[in-house]
Amino acid sequence: MRNTIKDEKIASKLPADDKKKIEDAIDAAIQWLDTNQLAEADEFEDKMKELEALCNPIIAKMYQGAGADMEGGMDDDTPAASGGPGPKI
Repeated sequence: MRNTIKDEKIASKLPADDKKKIEDAIDAAIQWLDTNQLAEADEFEDKMKELEALCNPIIAKMYQGAGADMEGGMDDDTPAASGGPGPKI
């Protein structure tokens, strides 16, 4: 996730407050990992789910916004689907 938000293509589309939320959550998760190295696997999974619950909606919102900016449709040189059931022999 840290690499994702440092990618210029993505970082430029994230609002500063959302980027800060993600960075703070990552820092908190890393700090937790450093202090809980002997935790059980389910505790690690719970921490990962907490981080994903915060980050995924922000990233999804960013991609939805980017999708609205993209020009839709297929390229003109993309072949159209043939309406048939398969190849004819």
